[in-house]
Amino acid sequence: MKPTPKYLNRITIDAEICHGKPCIRGMRWPVEVVLDLMMSEMTFEEIIDDHPELQKEDLLACLEYAKLLISGTSITFAA
Repeated sequence: MKPTPKYLNRITIDAEICHGKPCIRGMRWPVEVVLDLMMSEMTFEEIIDDHPELQKEDLLACLEYAKLLISGTSITFAA
């Protein structure tokens, strides 16, 4: 049995938001932008201080989503 993703429910896909890209909690925060912030070597604390609408769990959700994608795990979202 596969482990249940812990944070994936924080990722949403809506054709009306950011052209249907995976985003954080229905906000205009695409997963790829959050990953770019992490790749710029900002710490979680720095990201959250600069963007208080984001939460630590949102950042973890982006990492979890990326991990599932590269592992080849099928990801489905509720309609």
